[in-house]
Amino acid sequence: MSSSVYLIVAFGAAIAGFVQGLSGFAFGLVAMSVWAWVIDPQLAAALAVTGALTGQIIAAVTMRRGFDLRLLAPFVLGGLAGVPLGTLLLPHLDMHWFKTILGAVLVLWCPAMLLSKDWPRITVGGRLADAAVGLGGGILGGLGGFTGTLPTLWCTLRGYERDVQRAVIQNFNLSMLAVTLTIYVASGIVTRSMLPMILVVLPAMLIPTIVGTRAYIGLSETGFRRLVLGLLTVSGIALLLSGLPQLLR
Repeated sequence: MSSSVYLIVAFGAAIAGFVQGLSGFAFGLVAMSVWAWVIDPQLAAALAVTGALTGQIIAAVTMRRGFDLRLLAPFVLGGLAGVPLGTLLLPHLDMHWFKTILGAVLVLWCPAMLLSKDWPRITVGGRLADAAVGLGGGILGGLGGFTGTLPTLWCTLRGYERDVQRAVIQNFNLSMLAVTLTIYVASGIVTRSMLPMILVVLPAMLIPTIVGTRAYIGLSETGFRRLVLGLLTVSGIALLLSGLPQLLR
């Protein structure tokens, strides 16, 4: 690969690391919105899972959160069922479909998150609904490390306080990403040929992730929501403009 590809991958990892450190999720979404332009989905997924897991480990060490097993368990149990399903789908992804679907998720999900503060708090469904959301998060995790997307929106709609939500998402992401990476390695999705790219991603994201965790402490909830979700919305529009025209031809 050319040096420009490595630079773009490093840039995507740095931005994604900062956003994950700031928000507790979204490494895969941010990184993929950059990487999908220059590398194939399978490599991008492997890098996203590796980077996201590393970021969650850094966050767990530098910014400890509570652990409520009763609250977390349904999400994790659902996610454990979803990760293998997402992993099975990954090798069959088409690049244009991949960009279009990812872009659509970003464009639909991010504005919904921005508006969700005005929606009624969802109290129905109980643990079964939480497990179903965890299942969806696990499937998206298997497709490329997007484990936090659905659970984050769901926790917001549940009306959890910011720190409670971050604790759920951080612990859910950490466990699901560990399972996803294990499956990736065991199934051969992560290969030795990917090592040079992995060695680009990990150093590039390290400092931005730590800076993001520090910024989270002093940033208002409204400020960090607008910053992260605005960036993701723009990324989603860019991906749609890239992938959708190819599908319509």
